[in-house]
Amino acid sequence: MPKMKTHSGTSKRIRVTGTGKLRRQKAGRRHLMEKKSNRLTRRLEGTTELSKTEAGRVKRLLGI
Repeated sequence: MPKMKTHSGTSKRIRVTGTGKLRRQKAGRRHLMEKKSNRLTRRLEGTTELSKTEAGRVKRLLGI
């Protein structure tokens, strides 16, 4: 049986922590920033953890 291939698009977007949790970047901070408030842009900083329902599907794509 051939080796499982990881989904390259998913592997570029998701980071796995040391404990096995999955983290992703928040959406809405790439462009068109002039009309967005400072409060909103601060809230969109950093990463957030995937929900359990998403995590199951993403783990299958990553081959974890």
